[in-house]
Amino acid sequence: MKTNKVDSTLLAQLALLIAIEIIMRLTGLGNVPVGPLYMSFLTLPIAVGAMMVGPIGGVVLGAVFGLISFWDSVTGGSVMGSILFQINPVHSFILCVVTRVLMGLCTGYIFKAVRKIDHTKTWSYFVGALSAPLLNTLFFMSYLCIAFYNTDYVQGLVSSVGATNPFMFVALLVGIQALVEASVCGILGGIVCKALATAMRGRIHADEVKAKA
Repeated sequence: MKTNKVDSTLLAQLALLIAIEIIMRLTGLGNVPVGPLYMSFLTLPIAVGAMMVGPIGGVVLGAVFGLISFWDSVTGGSVMGSILFQINPVHSFILCVVTRVLMGLCTGYIFKAVRKIDHTKTWSYFVGALSAPLLNTLFFMSYLCIAFYNTDYVQGLVSSVGATNPFMFVALLVGIQALVEASVCGILGGIVCKALATAMRGRIHADEVKAKA
């Protein structure tokens, strides 16, 4: 009975986070345009899901984020995404979806690993929340360079920022943006997850006491 209650709670949290992810995208709260890219805070629900539900939660929420991003590429909602989709739809799908699924999965496992050595059961939440935006930038930009770096469009971006190699291109294009994303998502995600974990432990304990009474 206890396991069923916990599973139901986790499923409800996952459904709520999916709804939040979609609402953030539809309302524009999750994306802030910055040049050809978007400063995205959509990794926040993914980080929360990966830590509270587990790696599978990160995978599901990462897939939702990726599919939304890919849909923007198909419909023209993202200028950069639309251009990349026209260049190569398959690579565009991998860039939008697969990298986000991998990000959610890795975030979940990173949190599980650091939580084992976090005796305070506090700082691991901030590490997990911080890993989501950092991994998102790492995987997205890495695949962008692998699949599209030599295209005319990306080479135009390379020239516009004055980069001489892929590493410099990534640093100049998303350097400050990535730091802001990571800071905001890391702090907010850590606070939210720590609060949720504390509330869940309190609820489970109360249910156990009530069952014994």
